[in-house]
Amino acid sequence: MEAVGYPYEIQQEPCDETAAGLRVTCLYEVYELRNVPDRDYVPQPTRDGETQGVAPTHEVTADADCRPQSAEPRVRELSAKVTRAVNRQWRRIEAWLKTNAPRTHRTLGKPGKAGSIAAAEAEMGLHFPDDLRASLLRHDGTVFVKDTWGFGFLGDSNLSVRQIRDTWRGLCEIDGEDDGGGELSDPRTEWWDGRMVPFGANGSGDHLVVDSVKRDVGDTDHEGSMSFTPGGIRIRSYYALLKATADALETGRSIGYWKPKVVAGEVDWEVL
Repeated sequence: MEAVGYPYEIQQEPCDETAAGLRVTCLYEVYELRNVPDRDYVPQPTRDGETQGVAPTHEVTADADCRPQSAEPRVRELSAKVTRAVNRQWRRIEAWLKTNAPRTHRTLGKPGKAGSIAAAEAEMGLHFPDDLRASLLRHDGTVFVKDTWGFGFLGDSNLSVRQIRDTWRGLCEIDGEDDGGGELSDPRTEWWDGRMVPFGANGSGDHLVVDSVKRDVGDTDHEGSMSFTPGGIRIRSYYALLKATADALETGRSIGYWKPKVVAGEVDWEVL
C-alpha cells in the first residue's frame, strides 16, 4: 500500500516543493506500525509445565487514556523548523484558496494560543504532535460562514483547540473502555482510544485523528471502526497531510480516493 508524504520528525529544511508527486521522503525517518499480540493464541500452563493454546476470553477494561491524571498546563517549546515547515504549506493553501475558492478562504480560523493548547493537553493527558500545534497556532480550526463548509482535509472541517478537547471528551464518554483488556488491547483497532487527537470532523460522527504516540493520521467511523489508511492510503503525519493537501489543490491530483474541486467558490472533496 502506498504511503503519502513524510513520517513525523523534521531533520532538516523541507525539500524542493516542486518535486513531482507525493513520495518525497528526504525529511523524515519512517515510522512503522508496531507488532500487535496475537489475540487468537493465549499461552496456558499445562500439568507438565508446558503451555498450550486456549480460546481467548473477552475482557473489557477502562481506557486509561480517557482518564488521565490531573496536571498543570505547561506551554512546551515548539521547534522553529517545524513552525517554518508548517507555515510554508499553509501559505500555499491560503494563496490557492484566496484565488480559487474565496468562500472557503473566509472560513480559515484566526491564530490559536499556545496557552489554550497547553490547557487542552493537560486536560486530555497527552501531547499534541508539534506539527499539529504549529498548525493550530496559525489557524485555530475554522469559523462559521453562512452556507459554506469550513476548510479541512479529506472532506472534514478543521477543529479548533476547544473543539478538539470537547470532541475528545465526548468520544471518551461514548467509548471509554478497551476491548480485549490489558496487554491484548490494541488502541489502533478500537473504535476509539483516548490517546488519539481528533482534529477534523465531517458533521456525521466521523473524525480525522492523529495518534499522539505514532504520529500518523487515521479516521474514526460513526459505525464503529478506526482505520489508519484514510482515503485508502497511509498518511504518516499531520504535516504529510497538510503538504499533500497543498499539492492536491495546486495540481488537481487526489489524496487516495479524495480529490478536491471548486464549486461556486468553495472547496468540495470528491470521492473517486
